[in-house]
Amino acid sequence: MERKTTDDSEPGPVPLLTPVDRFGFLKQEHGNSSPHRFTKTRSSSNYDKEERRVTKWRKMIGTGGSDWKLYVRRKPHVVKRRIRKGIPDCLRGLVWQLISGSRDLLLMNPGVYEQLVIYETSASELDIIRDISRTFPSHVFFQKRHGPGQRSLYNVLKAYSVYDRDVGYVHGMGFVAGLLLLYMSEEDVFWLLVALLKGVVHSPMEGLYQAGLPLVQQYLLQLDQLVRELMPKLGEHFTQEMINPSMYASQWFITVFSYSFPFPTALRIWDVFLAEGVKMVFKVGLALLKYCQDDLVKLPFEELMHALRNFPEDVMDPNTLLPLAYSIKLSKRLEEMKQDSERAVAKPTQTTNPVQL
Repeated sequence: MERKTTDDSEPGPVPLLTPVDRFGFLKQEHGNSSPHRFTKTRSSSNYDKEERRVTKWRKMIGTGGSDWKLYVRRKPHVVKRRIRKGIPDCLRGLVWQLISGSRDLLLMNPGVYEQLVIYETSASELDIIRDISRTFPSHVFFQKRHGPGQRSLYNVLKAYSVYDRDVGYVHGMGFVAGLLLLYMSEEDVFWLLVALLKGVVHSPMEGLYQAGLPLVQQYLLQLDQLVRELMPKLGEHFTQEMINPSMYASQWFITVFSYSFPFPTALRIWDVFLAEGVKMVFKVGLALLKYCQDDLVKLPFEELMHALRNFPEDVMDPNTLLPLAYSIKLSKRLEEMKQDSERAVAKPTQTTNPVQL
């Protein structure tokens, strides 16, 4: 009997190729809620422009980031302007590590991450495993159960929960770590989380994830106050409809817009957030409300809640949203509010009996 050759064998099923955008998210034929919105086809002229930007950035950061600190000291305004225009995607991972200070942490702590991943156990492991598949489920890197993306995400979150047991793991941290994993290695992501939560460059973020989410509560109170100061009609309408920021803005702070925003927009926000701090989250949130306030003040409760969770596509375009955000000046006011908050915490609470007349 003649043996069947490979060429004679029946062809197996041909795997369907699922189209993805340039960031790795599955393209959806219907609806516009997918994270790949605003991903534009690049023409040759746009490609040439991008190449020139990359060349400028390479000169600015030097080989492996060797010139970065010197350039930042010499020309801080140039660096700020270029970051606000958007970091070239091919350099984003490295630049994020440089502006966050995480690269220095990595170099000063060799072997620490490996120790945390391999030899330590975490009380949060089951919670992390449960949430892994919910993190960027439409991205090819995280789709496969127990695949490389999910394993890397688990390792990073487990390592951080061991490193900082006061924080441990909180749902929402996965989206931050997941976004970073698309641009750098596990160990790089871990140290960037450390830099953010421990406050290497800006105010520490660990309060966003500690028990009771104290920093989230503080930021939401400040956001509510800012809405009333900058958009009094909208603030009054929120009061009438009994809307408070915890009903729509918590995820803005916990995930820094990585949870539900179009991915290109989230990346541009992260560029500036890492460079300028949490004030960028306030600016973007206020810009969204300011852009839509004329419509929001007309809506009753249920429609208002839907609108606050589903902003129109035009304002989610980074070229519309970010210039509006940059135009909102908050640094002085946020510092005043921070000092007020610190004084309130430091002041001993006194209870007085009401005066009976």
